[in-house]
Amino acid sequence: MEENLTYKSAMEEIENLVKLLEENKLDVDELREKVKRIAVLVEFCKEKLHSTEEEVNKVLKSIAE
Repeated sequence: MEENLTYKSAMEEIENLVKLLEENKLDVDELREKVKRIAVLVEFCKEKLHSTEEEVNKVLKSIAE
């Protein structure tokens, strides 16, 4: 995964790619690559959300102790 990728930038890229898909402006080769890219970005976002949830829960647990 790219070093400087953030959740926000990944979501923006997903939105832009979905817009291209909805407009049917891609040929078959582009479509394949864009769908692969979306899958990578979605996985990145899921991992980011999961790790953030774990960190928040850890902090909340330490506060409650």
